[in-house]
Amino acid sequence: MVKTTIDMNADLGESFGHYTIGDDAAMLDVVTSANVACGFHGGDPDVMASTFRLAREKNVTVGAHPGYPDLWGFGRRLVPFTAAETERLVAYQVGAAQAMATYAGHRIAYVKTHGALGNLSEQDSDVATAVLNAVQGVDASLALVAGAFGVLGRLARERGMTVYAEIFADRAYTEDGLLVSRKQAGAVLHDVDYISERVIRMVRNGAIETISGKMLPAPMDTICVHGDSAESVAIARTVRARLEDAGIALKAFA
Repeated sequence: MVKTTIDMNADLGESFGHYTIGDDAAMLDVVTSANVACGFHGGDPDVMASTFRLAREKNVTVGAHPGYPDLWGFGRRLVPFTAAETERLVAYQVGAAQAMATYAGHRIAYVKTHGALGNLSEQDSDVATAVLNAVQGVDASLALVAGAFGVLGRLARERGMTVYAEIFADRAYTEDGLLVSRKQAGAVLHDVDYISERVIRMVRNGAIETISGKMLPAPMDTICVHGDSAESVAIARTVRARLEDAGIALKAFA
């Protein structure tokens, strides 16, 4: 069955202090869901509150976007925390996001892990279990955004959690349906036309396109466009416009 609606999300609220990362206001005019940094890899209380408030005004669904406490590496470096430590780190960030969203008059609907924590939670069952324990320990009603082929989504479904399957517009995929490491050339895509055409192919075929061009059938509920690069807004606008031209409307999953 051909999809007629899909969600589009972006990682936002990643500025902190005097440092501005991305154009959140412009992205919130395009996306239907926003994954808001919780203060560890990016974000701070002021940024979180303003991002949640602006998302509420623009009718954009919001989720918590926890990562490793790694401002220097933007949460993209592996940090050797134990599973128990990871569980508490995630619980801490989800709780902070809920508090700041409530303060801003909005409500957290889901959780999506960031960067190195996100990649590891898709591949390591102990880390995935820690993330799920944290989320359910804080609020069992929260949904999860996860990759179609990772362990995180599978374990979450086994627990009866609501899981929204995600595809990335601007990231390359391995033959196993996982993200190509950012250490490898071609892992991050930049050509707006290519990205848009690839997204249309994936959504129309209900399949993830690997780096070799192979199509892996997969569920998909939301498309991620990263919000931290110079071309992010242009990519998001173009992808949305091409989807709508193809008869696929943007609609928040939650």
